Amino acid sequence: MTPTPDDIKAAARRIAGDVRRTPVMELNLGHRVTLKLEQLQVTGSFKPRGAFNAMRTRPPGPAGVVAASGGNHGAAVAAAAQALGLPAEIFVPEITAEAKRARIQGFGARLVVGGAAYDQAREASEARAAETGALLIHAYDQPEVLAGQGTVAAEWSEQSPDLTHLLVAVGGGGLIGGMAAWHAATGVTLVAVEPEGCPCLNAALAAGRPVPAPVGGAAADSLGARQVGALMFPLAARLHAAGRLVPTLVTDASIREAQLRLWNEARVVAEPGGATALAALLSGRWVPPAGARVGVLVCGANTDPGSLLGD
Repeated sequence: MTPTPDDIKAAARRIAGDVRRTPVMELNLGHRVTLKLEQLQVTGSFKPRGAFNAMRTRPPGPAGVVAASGGNHGAAVAAAAQALGLPAEIFVPEITAEAKRARIQGFGARLVVGGAAYDQAREASEARAAETGALLIHAYDQPEVLAGQGTVAAEWSEQSPDLTHLLVAVGGGGLIGGMAAWHAATGVTLVAVEPEGCPCLNAALAAGRPVPAPVGGAAADSLGARQVGALMFPLAARLHAAGRLVPTLVTDASIREAQLRLWNEARVVAEPGGATALAALLSGRWVPPAGARVGVLVCGANTDPGSLLGD
């Protein structure tokens, strides 16, 4: 059930008219890096890739779609549903930022606060889908969603074919899982970056299976999954065993610094989760090996821009 490169290529063709081909930018931030500006994607994060692929692969019925989300997936599902003329109901936890709640409602979805944490919102969304017959679109543990997110890697490979190491933020694992599926045989190394407060991939790799992990900190509304997805874990574990997936933890302070550096040096707005990958490089938690050509994925921008400067 895990996607293959051919599945990802098919997803790219399927959603080509729905999503943007986001640009790359060369920048010197103490290290020469290539930024993939996925925060410029439809709805302000990479998430519409998976949402549109899921809906176009398995068209929903008249009951529409249901999803649980910390915010970005919900906005993506809401936008895709609106584009396809379908009703959408999005369950979010209490920690979801007001800016993300507004984005979801702005795309016409019904917003429901479903508990204190993402897991409670997910359980509420599953119950609602069973009640109404709506198509449930999981934020990260669904084959079509993984394949859709993998189109980021396929697109980036065309734009920057010389990169050897890609830094990617990790929440539930849909993005890193899709990218791992694409890069399974390419030789590219993935640096999987998590906040110290949300270490679910690190916990899973240590245990040898997905296990519950703490959820907290500055990026919890986008990276705060209780545990990584069952579908992505074998992909990540195989690359990790081969030395081509490097788990890395960063502090909230370093995430904040990465947000400020992106703004001050490139006028790029990134939410905490969107800046988490860069934090590993700037803080020295991950040091590029000699000769590495480094790419950093800026994966989301759904935040109040004034929050970058403390306004």
